[in-house]
Amino acid sequence: MPSPFPAPPRPDLAPDRVATADFALRYEDVAQDGRMTAIAFPPALGWTVWAKLLAGHPSERALQAQGIVPILSRLTIVGTDATIRVDAPATATGGYQLARREVDGAVDKLFLNMWVEVRGAAGRVMPPTGPGAPVVAGTLFAEHTFTRLFATAADRKVTRFAVPGMPEVPDARYDAPAPTTAMELPAEATAIDAQYHPDPVVTAFGLDHTDSNQHVNSLVYPRLFAEAALRRMAERERPRRVLVRALDIAYRKPSFAGDRVRIHTRLFAIGDQVGAAGFVADVDDPAARPRCCARMLFG
Repeated sequence: MPSPFPAPPRPDLAPDRVATADFALRYEDVAQDGRMTAIAFPPALGWTVWAKLLAGHPSERALQAQGIVPILSRLTIVGTDATIRVDAPATATGGYQLARREVDGAVDKLFLNMWVEVRGAAGRVMPPTGPGAPVVAGTLFAEHTFTRLFATAADRKVTRFAVPGMPEVPDARYDAPAPTTAMELPAEATAIDAQYHPDPVVTAFGLDHTDSNQHVNSLVYPRLFAEAALRRMAERERPRRVLVRALDIAYRKPSFAGDRVRIHTRLFAIGDQVGAAGFVADVDDPAARPRCCARMLFG
């Protein structure tokens, strides 16, 4: 499944780092044309890697005791055009790898990277077809950065593990791109907008946007980006019976209930497909760096 947004391919992983799980789809996970929506894929990380491989793992408990946690820092999703039955179980296969990034020969960051493929029963609820054999609905890459979440800014960075059974530094190397690359137009894109366009809508976050991690949930942002992009497409009189088929989003700073943000988007085209790239800006501090950056391609 080609994507305009690069992500590392899944490496060969040991069997104890790969798991498969069946899970039920919600009606909102599948669009009216039978394709799975982009923001329906990330929960498969929980069904596979988190629940079956990491939950209760001795290393995870030891890291938490030291105040070290892997925080989601980037998602890259590709959805296929396969149609699936929302009333049949989906199957996800996911795996993970620990990795390091080096700067000038020194370890700069440590990562927990995950890959997931989701399959569904071919067919559609309306008009009724199937269920048929499983088909690939989409794939997902998730980058998590290890950090001491509640430490002072000077002590948050993690460059070594000190946990029995874990290497001090992972063997795998991962050249994590800067978060701002997620607001760049793909190399093969043709710009529709000359610059980033501030969305007329200001989003005021409330508790409905948050989760148990005490901040705005990561999957709120892709929906906000898609809605802002569709408003911009309406302004430019572009077709809007489209679905996000590729998403690349990087998280830099969390938002909280009570915050106000504005999405800035820039439309582009790749062939006959329209996409949008942009960022989340703090309304009350417009000079601040973007809280997150994203780009998506519709189809």
